Amino acid sequence: MTNATILIVDDEVGFVETMAKRLGKRNMTVYKAFDGDAALQQLKEHADVQVVILDMKMPGKDGITVLQEIKEAYPLVEVIMLTGHATVPTAVEGIQYGAFDYLMKPCSFDALNEKIREAVALKDEHEVEAVEERIGDIAQRMA
Repeated sequence: MTNATILIVDDEVGFVETMAKRLGKRNMTVYKAFDGDAALQQLKEHADVQVVILDMKMPGKDGITVLQEIKEAYPLVEVIMLTGHATVPTAVEGIQYGAFDYLMKPCSFDALNEKIREAVALKDEHEVEAVEERIGDIAQRMA
């Protein structure tokens, strides 16, 4: 797997620590946040984050609010939502707001790992498109 840079956002400390350890063993760089504001601070400090794994239900800002703030400030960062059964409609709403996908909690590590791989590939593709568009704009102005 490509070395990915991940931010895990969940108020369940045990879950975050376990996932961070397991993803780290897969040569991923993992940052951690336990609420929405901390997640946004981590993104501000770490421009290399490619994928955010974001819990839907957290105290303070909920996952949808945090997703909207991430997409507004960091549109190329992909977000994978984590949700319990009761919040599936909210997860679907998350997709409408730009989340890459969502997984049910508890999710298998392999399923999460696969979603991360897909999200990193999509982010890379979008970055190439953005660069090509920018080059086209510059070339057009110079013509």
